[in-house]
Parts: sequence; C-alpha cells; structure tokens
Amino acid sequence: MAFDPVLYDDIIAAFTIDTEHLHQAAAAFRQDMRLGLTGSPDSSLRMLPSYLGLPTGEERGDYLALDFGGTNVRVLLYRLAGNGKYEMLSHVAKPLKVDGVYDFIGAEATGEEMFDFIAGLVDEVVGGDHETPYLLGHTFSFPSSQTNINNARLIIWTKEFAARGVEGEVVNDLLRAALVRQGLSNVTPNSVINDTVAVLLSAAYIYGDTKIGAIYATGHNTCYLESYAGTANAPMILNMESGGFSKLVPNRFDIALDAASEKKGEQRLEKMVSGRYMGELFGMALAELLGTKEHMHAFTSVDISRILEDVNGDAQSAASIVETATGQMLSAEDAVCVRELARTIVVRSVRLIAATFVGTLWQITGEGEIRPQHIAVDGSVYEKMPLVKETMADVFAELLGEDAPKVDTILASCGSGLGAALAAAMVERG
Repeated sequence: MAFDPVLYDDIIAAFTIDTEHLHQAAAAFRQDMRLGLTGSPDSSLRMLPSYLGLPTGEERGDYLALDFGGTNVRVLLYRLAGNGKYEMLSHVAKPLKVDGVYDFIGAEATGEEMFDFIAGLVDEVVGGDHETPYLLGHTFSFPSSQTNINNARLIIWTKEFAARGVEGEVVNDLLRAALVRQGLSNVTPNSVINDTVAVLLSAAYIYGDTKIGAIYATGHNTCYLESYAGTANAPMILNMESGGFSKLVPNRFDIALDAASEKKGEQRLEKMVSGRYMGELFGMALAELLGTKEHMHAFTSVDISRILEDVNGDAQSAASIVETATGQMLSAEDAVCVRELARTIVVRSVRLIAATFVGTLWQITGEGEIRPQHIAVDGSVYEKMPLVKETMADVFAELLGEDAPKVDTILASCGSGLGAALAAAMVERG
C-alpha cells in the first residue's frame, strides 16, 4: 500500500511549529510565569516555592540523600568537598515491590511498612552506624503541599502507588518515625525537594551559571531561580509544574489523546511533549495513515528512538516496528514516511520545551542582557532520544538570535541524589 500523500502532508503539518508560533509559545509561557507570581488564577503554572536558593559552592561534609520518585528507591551517602567536588561514599537501591516476594506500594501495604523498609536501606548505607549524626535530604517526587523546606504533605499518590496512611501526611514525619524504630535516631531528615529542584541544585553546584533545571523523560517539568527583583524577597527556586502549561494550540491528535486520558484538561504541555505520550501520538497518526483508526496501536518512546536511530535509506527499523505493532508490512517508501513522522513528533516536542526555556530565560533576564549560562536537564528522552540536543540549539538560535551561543543545555543525570544531599547541607548552613 501507499500512504495518501494529501493526508500524510496534513498530519506532518499538524505536528509542525514554525518560528512565529514558537515565539508566541515562549511569550505565552513567560506571561503565565508572571501571572503565577501574582497568584492569578489565570496562570496554568503553579510556581511552587522550594524554600531554597542556589548552592554557594561552600557546602562541605557528609550528608545522606533519599531519592524516592518511583518504585525503585535509592539511599546515598555523599561527601561534599565544596567548589563542585563530591564523592559518593556508599549507596543502596532497591525496589519497593518484587512480585511474589513483597509489595510496599499496593493498597494492602501501609505507610509504616513502606517507610520501615526505607529506614532499613538507610541503615544499610551507614553501615549500621547508630551514633554518628547525619542530616538527610529527601527528593520526593509525588504531588505535595509544602509550607517550609522540611514540611511536604503528600496530596495524592501517583505512579500506581496506593499504600495506606500516607496521603495527607507529612512524609518526613513518617520517615523520621521509621528511622527511630530502626534505631537511627542519629539520622535527621531536614529537607524535602522535588526532583526537578534537585536537578537544578546539583548542576548549579557542579557547573555554576545554572538557573534553570528540567526533567525531560516520561514526564516533564521545569524549575528556575526567581530573583524577585525589586522586592524584599530573597531569590528562591520555584517549581513551575510546567507540564501543566495550557496556553498552546493543540492539534486534533492532542485533543483526542487528552479526551481519552485519565485526567482530561490537565498536563496539556506534558501530553504534547513527554516520553509517556510520544508513542501514543505516533500511534494515533499512523492509524490515520493506515486506515485503522478503530484500533489503538501501542508504541513507546523507545520505539520512536529506534526508528530514528536507523538512518538507512530503506528505514527498515521503522518498517519492522510498525509490522510488529500493526501486522502491516510497509513499502520502503512508506517506511521512510513513517520515520519522518516520528522525527516530526520528536522535533515538535523539543521545540515546545525549548520555547518554554526561552520564556523562562526572558523572565530571569528581565530588561537586562542574557548572560552565559547552562540549562540543566535530566531524563531519558533528553539523554537518549536522537535529535534532541541539536534541535534545542536550533530553537535558541531562532528565538535568541545573537544571544543563542550564551545558552546551552547540559545533562544532569546525578541530580536527584546529589541535589538532596546539597539541600540537607544548605539547610544546615542556613
């Protein structure tokens, strides 16, 4: 079969964003930031305070870090040596669920059981040392309300978590009680941060000149250092929950995906850009081309990556992946078209995220001049997906002009752990 060329061109156009619309997206994002800072309900950005600024580079000492963002939990012991230098002294990583063995995330489990398990990991990392005082920073990547650096109350479990007795509770209180039961009254949790904030802290410590941090993986979020220029407020990292940005014009596939999602009308940007949804958008578009809209073809961001990694003229990987998912064989010509469709969906994702970065840069800069700086990004899509880094640079060139060489993106893959340790150190220093 051969794809309908008119339909194919229409689908490609639906996922293509020109420079004018890119500029509009960046400006709309900055406007939402400014509205969010005033507490306006018209903003789709939450602008959540982290209660932390940036590290000074003077952070030194041994600190524990708990990285709790999903099924796999990590506990690490870092030695901070200042000036961006650090050493990981020990670490343990274990899943909270092993089929047929134990399950601390399901509805049959309690929060007490879950945190007792985590306290056991802390005990393992410190080698059973119940005497040496340790401060612990906690990266907790679930929706929480926070009133200070150590007070994060879980609003609702996500990511299939259902353990009882945690929603509505202050997570570090649960952790502290578990540590005491473990005999670890020498370990004091003193901070809770979001994973995006952790990325920014770690990058700013190592590289300096970093005021924006982001996650670009299954989900998407960005934080930045708000200077609060012209106010008496001290500069603070704000977690924008930018995946919820809604001031974009969705195409028909975005609208259909949102309508079929569990939380309609929410996380509109995330549904257009993140790894969780790339495969779904690709599958919906491909179904139109194949004339199989009544069937939902399952694709993942890993499939998209594999398609793009194949640069051969016949796009055999694209043909093979499509055949596995749909049962339909493609001609070499159509396989090349499928690869171009995957490329267009990825490029749109990157362009939209880069536009939000530019909007954030404009907010940071104000009426001044953009200064040389890094944007720290962690996540599998940023790290592994073809086309991401070069497309980011292209957008900066489009929107920033001669200032574009001043800005680059860097991978901050150690962020969640190191950022938590830095938070503990920064709180201690006051």
